Amino acid sequence: MLNKEKWKKNIKAILSLDSHPGHIAAGFAVGVFISFTPFFAFHTLMAIAAAFIFRLNKLTCITGAWVNTPLTVVPVLAISYKLGRVMRGLPPAELSFHGLDWHALKPHATSLLLGTSVIGFVAAVVAYVICYWLVVRFRRKDETLATLAEEMEEVGEELE
Repeated sequence: MLNKEKWKKNIKAILSLDSHPGHIAAGFAVGVFISFTPFFAFHTLMAIAAAFIFRLNKLTCITGAWVNTPLTVVPVLAISYKLGRVMRGLPPAELSFHGLDWHALKPHATSLLLGTSVIGFVAAVVAYVICYWLVVRFRRKDETLATLAEEMEEVGEELE
């Protein structure tokens, strides 16, 4: 069941991380992009790898990778497939598949990868802006965090 207090605690922990707001938001945005890829079984592994390769915040990157939930994945795939077909100059068509494993999606791979990349990129940009804004807004409410955030924004990097 959905534990509201646990979610609030986790979100508060992310927003109060000792890191530059841009660094936190970048990790989340990359995770969001990953969440839109059709490689469902590997989202968390891809997020961990991206966090290490690009030196992103691991917690926010993994959290972002969980944005596209099982409730939203089928509509996102259908829209991505249609978008990918249109971008390839093909008429839009309904996506028909018999499962979410790669073998079922492989015949539609080109259109899916193109569509999910575009939608994932747009979602990542939006996620970056929202996450950055939330971190800065949250930090302004706490005097210690506000001072830290101001210093990080002035310097433009993390303080150690």
